[in-house]
Amino acid sequence: MEFSWLLAPPIPPGTARQHLLYQRLRTAIVEGRIASGTRLPASRALAAELGIARNTVLHAYEQLGAEGCLVANRHGTRVATLPAREPPPAAACSGSPQSESVIALPGLSQRARAMPDAGGDPASDTLPFAVGVPDIGTFPLRAWRACLDRAWRGASARQLGYAPHGGEPALREALAGYLTTTRGFTLQPDQVVITSGTQGALDLCARLLADHGDTVWIENPGYPAARTALALAGLRLHAVPVDEEGLAPGAADWHTHAPRLILATPAHQYPTGRVMSLPRRLALLDGACRSGAWLIEDDYDSEFRRAGAALPALLGLVPGAPVLYTGTFSKTLYPGLRLAYLIVPQPLAPAFVRAAGQATRPGQAIEQRALADFIRRGHYTAHLRRMRQCYAARQRELRDALTRHPGPELAVTGGDAGLHLTLWLPPELADYALCEAARRLGLGPQPLSRYALAPLTCNGLLLGYGNTGTEYLDAAVRRLRAAMGAIPERS
Repeated sequence: MEFSWLLAPPIPPGTARQHLLYQRLRTAIVEGRIASGTRLPASRALAAELGIARNTVLHAYEQLGAEGCLVANRHGTRVATLPAREPPPAAACSGSPQSESVIALPGLSQRARAMPDAGGDPASDTLPFAVGVPDIGTFPLRAWRACLDRAWRGASARQLGYAPHGGEPALREALAGYLTTTRGFTLQPDQVVITSGTQGALDLCARLLADHGDTVWIENPGYPAARTALALAGLRLHAVPVDEEGLAPGAADWHTHAPRLILATPAHQYPTGRVMSLPRRLALLDGACRSGAWLIEDDYDSEFRRAGAALPALLGLVPGAPVLYTGTFSKTLYPGLRLAYLIVPQPLAPAFVRAAGQATRPGQAIEQRALADFIRRGHYTAHLRRMRQCYAARQRELRDALTRHPGPELAVTGGDAGLHLTLWLPPELADYALCEAARRLGLGPQPLSRYALAPLTCNGLLLGYGNTGTEYLDAAVRRLRAAMGAIPERS
């Protein structure tokens, strides 16, 4: 049997010959092109045939022997007996290094095939009107670096491993104190579970509080990434419409689609920006208690409320109500931090802490210690105070610019809190087409219709102002108005 093909072209640039020889020999053995029991040439003979140093062949033989592909004894080097495989296609038996057998991979799961499209394009996060992107340029980097330096100086070997189950104790304690002060909660640090983003919190809730196939209510329109997280956990999504007071379930929803979980954004509904009224909150809590459902309260941006005092959170509004509360640092600090938290009722805390540690093996222990220090020293509160004023000024300028520049008069919602406004479009102006035109002009708004599930249809734009300075908003609105005039109206 000839082996000259082992080093035949093409040879990838920068590939060492000893690695290439090992790789091609291994592939040929695994694919069955060199049969089990085949005696390979002695190292000197193969080196002479290939025109290479003997050490190159020895390296390949030794590595393949260590992996169990070759067996060497006083009778020579032979291919080990490997599990039988289906013979490769005829074209793969020519001995050419380019020949590869093709394996038909199993398909995706039903959950994956039914997964809703989260949409979005991370490349647009730097464009004006990008949604959900905070002003990273004003982040107090010097204070944060000082906290990181202190965390590293005080770190032990434990902080270089996985984070403790539930998160670093220092961060859980700092968060419990912060939320008690700012949101009026009564909670203990052991009720705080640190997660990798809001999706991590939702995944924990789905897996610990519901069984495969259970029904979860989601807002319609609502957050696409939350839909994805819950669908991948094997839950059945039921879209409940949103009105001027937030999530608006009817009698048919309660009776025909009885929920196990209910996901809501009562403080600032995403994406419409509506605030759930107190009567609606109480009715939702009452319905959840009667139906045996858990409420997941996503309070993703309540820190940026501007229209007076915030309404009470669902958590704590009614003592003993079945509510879990989640918040994130992606909007208040920066998205790349990937830290969020979940507040769970005391009886559930041990199970959630155990699951968070065993299922996800959390890391970022150093960053968690730094964040605890950042909160304790008052940097977090001071940063939020500055950003509330900054975002309030940007929202005012955005509203003024929409009025200043000529174009159709459009309804605007979502001004009570958050980092975006929702611009409602007339039916003849398709939001997807408008977003494409805006993208060509260097803008990054999102179409409202992307957030809705059938049979509901929405037509509008989400205009983020978190990443766009006040001085740039007038020009951005001028370009947006130009995009509105550049697309044909649909009939």
